[in-house]
Amino acid sequence: MSAWDVFAVKYADRNARTRADSFIFDDNHDAPHAMDYFMWVLRRGTEVILVDTGYDIEEAAARDRPIRQDPVTSLAPLGLAPGDITSVIVTHLHYDHAGGLHLFPNATLHMQAAEMVYATGPCMCHDALRMPFTAGHICEAVKRLYSGKVVFHDGDAEIADGVTVHRIGGHSRGLQAVRVRTEAGHLVLASDAAHYYENVFARKPFPIVVDLQDMLDGFDRLETLASHRSLVVPGHDPLVTQAFPNAIADHIWRLDRGPRSAGLIPAL
Repeated sequence: MSAWDVFAVKYADRNARTRADSFIFDDNHDAPHAMDYFMWVLRRGTEVILVDTGYDIEEAAARDRPIRQDPVTSLAPLGLAPGDITSVIVTHLHYDHAGGLHLFPNATLHMQAAEMVYATGPCMCHDALRMPFTAGHICEAVKRLYSGKVVFHDGDAEIADGVTVHRIGGHSRGLQAVRVRTEAGHLVLASDAAHYYENVFARKPFPIVVDLQDMLDGFDRLETLASHRSLVVPGHDPLVTQAFPNAIADHIWRLDRGPRSAGLIPAL
């Protein structure tokens, strides 16, 4: 029952945002509020699992949301090439989490069945719900399905010894968080079940939401899954880069030993 190493890999950021973009209910909606974009790498010996894939230069141009470096380049300091990745946990199919699926052709995808149903069903008739998805990314997931490289899960499931996924929903129908056994305890990669620490710990919902109750219930679930609140890692919070130590490169942070400064995490 050995532990996993866990790395947060930042490939983009977006600073032209306000708190209105991050919280439905807030007293200071006009204040600036930056966002970081991450992928995550789980490694134990020769075992490697990639959690989400980021998005590529083409998607960055289409959405006018530049990236600092493409996902493949971002992973290189960890000694990983695209062909090395054989397992990808797709937390959900939004463009910034599944926009690089095509970059990892050898990977089997792990996702919630509810997410594929959502991304290919009648909810996509609504512009507001369709906006975070890109058709080409969904088509890539379908192609992977037809090549026998998608494993669907329905709720809680074990991906490998010490790695489990848990459907949270809320932000997207099949959004799943990832629980990882680490040296510091059970760490939870919240992905977009909590974009920011403030979402989960202050119970402030994020504005892009398909089911508000699922989102709010999900905040409770994240805390239950983690061994300690400091081991809930939000999907887009720049505070992660301050609370956890750098590792290997200036865009990579090591999570599995816990935060170096829990005092930077709100409500701890």
